[in-house]
Amino acid sequence: MTRSAVNPPGQLLVIGGGYTGQHFAQAARARFGMPVLLTSRKAKANPGRGQPGFDWLVFNPDSSADPSAAEPSPTAPSAADLAGTTHVLVTLPPERSGRDPALELLGPILHQLPLQWLGYLSTTGVYGDCGGAWVDETAPCLTTLGRSQARRRAEQGWQASGLPVQIFRLPAIYGPHRSPFKALGAGESRLIHKQGQVFSRVHVDDIVGALLHCLEQPADGRPAVVNVVDNCPCPSSETLGFAAHLLGCKLPPAERFEAIAESMSQMALSFWADNRRASNSLLCEGLGYQLRYPNYREGYRACLAEERSGAQSGGSAGSLT
Repeated sequence: MTRSAVNPPGQLLVIGGGYTGQHFAQAARARFGMPVLLTSRKAKANPGRGQPGFDWLVFNPDSSADPSAAEPSPTAPSAADLAGTTHVLVTLPPERSGRDPALELLGPILHQLPLQWLGYLSTTGVYGDCGGAWVDETAPCLTTLGRSQARRRAEQGWQASGLPVQIFRLPAIYGPHRSPFKALGAGESRLIHKQGQVFSRVHVDDIVGALLHCLEQPADGRPAVVNVVDNCPCPSSETLGFAAHLLGCKLPPAERFEAIAESMSQMALSFWADNRRASNSLLCEGLGYQLRYPNYREGYRACLAEERSGAQSGGSAGSLT
């Protein structure tokens, strides 16, 4: 495997230093030894975020440095703040209109930097409802959901920017402290079944691993779009059942989707509106990435072990959220 893409190491900017962003920043720093900049909407909003070798910058498209201003103005890093950046990961979602504040406000600065790679985290939701069929990166983007349409417009904006952009389409993300176990243990989970409905998912460690794997490829060998998903799309009732088995607790009563749909929020309904199986053939067969957690069973076992280990050692469950 070549590492010429980051040799010598430059500087990584993570626009949106949340759960996935921090996992990626930690792994990239450990692998390449490069300094890391991360953005947050507020300065040191979470005291638990401090990590050795990380510098935090404020990027808040809705804030105002002048409280007396009639209209709020954005707070964004300057060109001097980002000087020397060679690699960028964008995790921030666009606005519902499709406007992407990261591209709009930081794009001009990014064009001035010696960028070698820019990863943009999108969603497999752009494919829309496929009736449970398998879809790969060649499938048309036919979503009718507003937030997925906004993601697609944001993808197109980044692709048209002239920057070295690579789009990563993600399904539901899980990982330590973003698993079903806490809600199950607290009796807050719902077991909802919809005939024929399946969901794709991916462990956060495999998002990080896939990003690093693609970053290390020669620039001319990086596909423009890559699905990052595991091998096992399946009903949510199946994954919840396995999580309950691992915990040794009872499942909540089963509910039929059709019986409760009228009482669900629009956001919840949109979650159940699309049905598809996203393929990782390009990532795993075409690019040779080996999944760390090929299915939720292996991933959930690892999550539970880490969560229990963190609880026993007094670690913070929210340190990476």
